[in-house]
Amino acid sequence: MNIFEELQARQLIAQVTDEQEIRKLVNDGRAVFYIGFDPTADSLHVGHFMALCLMKRLQMAGNRPIALLGGGTGYIGDPSGRSDMRNMLTPETIEHNCECFKKQMSRFIEFGDDKALMVNNAEWLLSLNYVEFIRDIGPHFSVNNMLRAECYRQRMEKGLSFLEFNYMLMQSYDFLELYKRYGCNMQFGGDDQWSNMLGGTELIRRKLGKDAYAMTITLLLNSEGKKMGKTASGAVWLDPEKTSPYDFYQYWRNVDDADVCKCLRMLTFLPLEQIDEIDHWEGSKLNEAKEILAYELTGLVHGEEEARKAQSAAKALFGGAGDLSNIPTFEMEEAQIEGDTVDVITLLVKADLVKTRSEGRRAIEQGGVSVNDERITDVYAAVAKEKLKDGIMLKRGKKNFKKIIIK
Repeated sequence: MNIFEELQARQLIAQVTDEQEIRKLVNDGRAVFYIGFDPTADSLHVGHFMALCLMKRLQMAGNRPIALLGGGTGYIGDPSGRSDMRNMLTPETIEHNCECFKKQMSRFIEFGDDKALMVNNAEWLLSLNYVEFIRDIGPHFSVNNMLRAECYRQRMEKGLSFLEFNYMLMQSYDFLELYKRYGCNMQFGGDDQWSNMLGGTELIRRKLGKDAYAMTITLLLNSEGKKMGKTASGAVWLDPEKTSPYDFYQYWRNVDDADVCKCLRMLTFLPLEQIDEIDHWEGSKLNEAKEILAYELTGLVHGEEEARKAQSAAKALFGGAGDLSNIPTFEMEEAQIEGDTVDVITLLVKADLVKTRSEGRRAIEQGGVSVNDERITDVYAAVAKEKLKDGIMLKRGKKNFKKIIIK
């Protein structure tokens, strides 16, 4: 099976502008394609996972990826899928976030001469002369068409700033610059990016003629991928300092039954034949499928050793067999403890199992907190300092654990 057909079989492609030409470029390994990443945080999260895996697949088939960091567009922010204006970032924050992205992307993509490129659109956007830009690019965009685009239309009721209105022109200009500088002939993006991407394709054709290759493909479930990156407590990050390998493993171990095979197809590199077989599993076998998913993705992000540790810790906690030494641990400084005890609510907050003391109180009142498998019912319950020296297992709900120990 060729790579384009595999992308279709993995349910990754929704729309294309010229399927025949795109199929030929991708299958022949002649695609030079880009995917953009806005540096709004200092870590990628699982919402970016699909794009990273797609880049890896295409590079393995001989195509050349360009990871475009939005150091320039990050000053504005993409209005797509948002109900309010994004907070403005400082130049220092944007630069720092871009550096963090580079390190994480290198686990998926091979950078170097004749390999993947990493480019920051600040190189051309920050030096633009506004009047020259508007005269050169503005005539190629219809305001009427832009206002019909979903990314703008959904914001019109609450208010769309002129700053954000410029985003489509800047993203389209990115594609033009990448085409001229690096021969980039294809762009990938989420289904919420379709209007912006079409703007870039049309701009290249208007500026450079009909013979210019400019293709667009959207990812079928990229908007769902972004939702995958959010939980009740915040984002699931690829940075192990933000989301531990164990918590990352558990996140995928706990996906809905209906999503297991979908995630296996889109995000792992397991053969499709194996996934088709797993698709017929039912009942308790679904838990085995989730373990496969969690192990494969944790290995991709954090390496095989961390995946094995996370799997072993999970089996120890939930199945009674495995290595408990690998579970997430919170180490307290003895100087932080006043007196001979620490109340359980304080431990919950410090271990980041709850965000506030009131949340911790509610969790205890609802019967969802235990220490060493003993349910806590008293909101004023405390743990002796001596007990903490040996370590305790603090649990909130069925799936959130931390081992707490005094250094």
